[in-house]
Amino acid sequence: MTTNSNFDIMMIGHFAKDRLVVDGQGETASGGGVYYGSVALRRQGVNVAIATRLHPDDFAQLEELKQEGVQVFATPAPQTSGIENIYDSTDMERRICKPLGFAGSFQAADIPDVSARIYAIVPIIAGEVDLPLLKTLATRGQVALDVQGFVRIREGNDLVFRQWPEMKEGLAHVTYLKVDRAEAELLTGLTDLTAAAHRLAEYGPHEIVITQTSGVTVYAEGQIHQAPFTPRSLAGRTGRGDTCFSTYLGKRLTGSAAAATRLAGAVTTLKQEQPGPWRGSLADAEALPAK
Repeated sequence: MTTNSNFDIMMIGHFAKDRLVVDGQGETASGGGVYYGSVALRRQGVNVAIATRLHPDDFAQLEELKQEGVQVFATPAPQTSGIENIYDSTDMERRICKPLGFAGSFQAADIPDVSARIYAIVPIIAGEVDLPLLKTLATRGQVALDVQGFVRIREGNDLVFRQWPEMKEGLAHVTYLKVDRAEAELLTGLTDLTAAAHRLAEYGPHEIVITQTSGVTVYAEGQIHQAPFTPRSLAGRTGRGDTCFSTYLGKRLTGSAAAATRLAGAVTTLKQEQPGPWRGSLADAEALPAK
């Protein structure tokens, strides 16, 4: 699993075999932050790799990412992770999530010996990445972290949100932090997103990316940046946060926080209109008028 390649971004998280149910009609779909995020990054021209765990029977599902130019490092696991997302089409914002499988915790040996400018930890369920591994990755480069994979806990047949007991120590090693509105309130007790962002930054992260129904709010370098989500439909609602965070990180490699926020808002708007990962063009996203 050793290579001499250098990457812009290395993503670490479980590839998921999800089940999407809308109005009682279900279908199996690929998912996870490494899936939605890596494709969006490739469409930005970012050199990206993923480290993931899944059952060998599902390795063929990774060919889609390889075709996009994603470098894939996969470790065999007893199960492939998955989540059942149940929606009512009249309100695609609200969903019921149930665990379908769990591919187990990443070990240090599962992470390839490659260099990257950013190591993006994008787990879907708590238990994928532990604090020692987070610390190890922080010695190799900047760490981006989606807190979802530390506060979304499996309890029986349900997924519930709980506090991250090691948050204070963990966030001290993070450069870019992604939370949604509910997670921001859970972790800080604050409903105002600007106040929550400032509070989270006190733990160490330099930049905070917060998503909600209406758009994305970013705290970076002492300033607040915002961009709206204005999709014509929510047919591609699943993967919204993954797409937003990865797009922000990709643009941040070369652009300002303000520019990264604008692009993240535009790409996420377009992504929500179509199921699956965003496969549009940067020209389309950049041409989208801000509202």
